[in-house]
Amino acid sequence: MIRLGQYRPGDTLLHRLDPRVKIVAVVAFSFVIFGATPAEILLLSAFLAAVIAAARMTPEQVMEALRPVTFFLALIFLVHLLFTAGKPLLSLAPLPLRITREGLVRGLYVTWQFAGLVLAAAILTLTTFSYDLVGGIERLLRPLAGVGIPSQDLAVMIAMALRFMPMLLEEYERLRMAQMARGADFTTGGLVLRSRAVVALAVPLLLSAFRRADELALAMEARGYQRGCPRTTLCTFTFARRDLGAFAALAALVIASLGLRIAAS
Repeated sequence: MIRLGQYRPGDTLLHRLDPRVKIVAVVAFSFVIFGATPAEILLLSAFLAAVIAAARMTPEQVMEALRPVTFFLALIFLVHLLFTAGKPLLSLAPLPLRITREGLVRGLYVTWQFAGLVLAAAILTLTTFSYDLVGGIERLLRPLAGVGIPSQDLAVMIAMALRFMPMLLEEYERLRMAQMARGADFTTGGLVLRSRAVVALAVPLLLSAFRRADELALAMEARGYQRGCPRTTLCTFTFARRDLGAFAALAALVIASLGLRIAAS
């Protein structure tokens, strides 16, 4: 099962890349994907497919990575589909809603953008150990320490947020299965009954999240973690030829994308 925030051990090219390269690549991809032209969509989709192949992800694993945000993606698509003005394709009478051509195109475009961002983040966490991810973020943010920004604390907070996501998903599945075994039903009944079932699931989930946060704080305090204090690391990151090659490929993607955008304008 592939989830956002989960690390899967492997020996692929992406696993062997320097974490700083992958972090910069995700950030650059995030900037390029917004405002992409139709030609850029094809280019970025091909690049993302190549990265997925390099990570050795199957189509089933790609769909599993998108599963936690499926509802959000569907909501984005429907909002643009039903509330974007333009040439009507279908009327949903007696409701005051119409499906327009512009809404269909815009919905597909925005959904593709967010799906691409989620996949890029999932591939990053899938192929990067959390310890390396923290070290990479800290080294990339280290120049900001000169202006008073605590790069180490920011890196730790980001890493903890990524680590808590799969933990909360696992806790949600465990609580849902436990309540279903006790007779809870989340699929049938009216809106009121479903809302009560969701509340009955959300309360223990929040309590579990607070409990895990307290345990994490105690564990960090027991190990001598203090804000603002310098921290050392056992691993040092060095750039290899494959990292320089990845940077070259990323630079070529950004230049090609900007070239296509200029040509379209």
